Amino acid sequence: MSLFFLAIFAVYGGMHVYTFFRARSVLGFGPGAGVALAAFMLAMTFAPFFIRLLERYEYQLAARVLSYIAYFWMAALFLFFCSSIVLDLVNVLVRITALIPRVGLSGALIPVRSSFVISIGLSLAICLYGYFDALNIRTERLRIETAKLPESVSRLTIVQISDVHLGLIVRCSRLKKIVDIVKAEKPDIFISTGDLVDAQINNMEGMADLLRSVHAPYGSYAITGNHEYYAGIKQALAFTRECGFTLLRGEAVKNGVINIVGVDDPTGVQMKIDKPEPETALLSGLPKDRFTLLLKHRPVVNQEAAKLFDLQLSGHTHKGQIYPFTYVSEIAYPLNAGRFDLPAGSILRVSRGTGTWGPPIRFLSPPEVTVIELVRKKG
Repeated sequence: MSLFFLAIFAVYGGMHVYTFFRARSVLGFGPGAGVALAAFMLAMTFAPFFIRLLERYEYQLAARVLSYIAYFWMAALFLFFCSSIVLDLVNVLVRITALIPRVGLSGALIPVRSSFVISIGLSLAICLYGYFDALNIRTERLRIETAKLPESVSRLTIVQISDVHLGLIVRCSRLKKIVDIVKAEKPDIFISTGDLVDAQINNMEGMADLLRSVHAPYGSYAITGNHEYYAGIKQALAFTRECGFTLLRGEAVKNGVINIVGVDDPTGVQMKIDKPEPETALLSGLPKDRFTLLLKHRPVVNQEAAKLFDLQLSGHTHKGQIYPFTYVSEIAYPLNAGRFDLPAGSILRVSRGTGTWGPPIRFLSPPEVTVIELVRKKG
């Protein structure tokens, strides 16, 4: 885990170094401005640590202000870096064509200053668009016909939220919008597939009340994500229960209409807090004539277990949250977002997430509330 975070900060620091020298080559600033910019970039690189320290010692306003500054900067820097790399590659291609007789496009070279200005403009425009798009929560629907519903139930509505990341940035106003969408769908079952909270649970007044106001006749269920462990698993579990959810931690329930199995995120095992719970053991003892729903934060499919469930609901990936980070996310989790029909005949549905982590921005990966409609197959 520590190596993972070390690698992340090494890459993030490298982006700062690239941007610093890019800015110096274009703007030609002197030593004073260079020292000031380098100090700012160093502070931004380690800002996530400073934010958590401020939260821990109850400097809530300072933590929130710094989080907006640092995470907007993170998004803008990433987008600037990506734009600059693309424009650099365009110039490389133009120079290669110059070596080909009668094909040279040297007149199409993008000047360094123009490239710098274009990259800044694109990053700021996408950040502005992405901020408002992150507030525009979509409703995604999945309809499944099944013969595994009781005769008395012709239709069952399951509503899933995932990766809400309640904390410094995702507050009551955003949560109320999410809850209003959930309530409008009149869920029979309400599901949270992890990362309900971010990394620190302070000053969460009113949030549990909002989630607890969702009435689902056949129950509200939640599982852990990796951020529940980062926040402190005991207080994260207490908050989740306060929200009205029944936590499924390597457990299976039969609620009268379907089977529901929930497993913990593997972060607990990595942190040596939990012991691994084999999914196959949980699933194999359930009635086969009932629809079986597996809740698993990360979209990783156990092929043996896939024969024992009908639908797996996952999240975690955010579909990269800010394009083109989507491609990085797909390397780690190829089943990245949407519906996937598995060889065993079961289905995996991966949510893009309902909130945001870090930057309060989404680009080409809008937030979603997922509505799954189970319909009893006639005959």
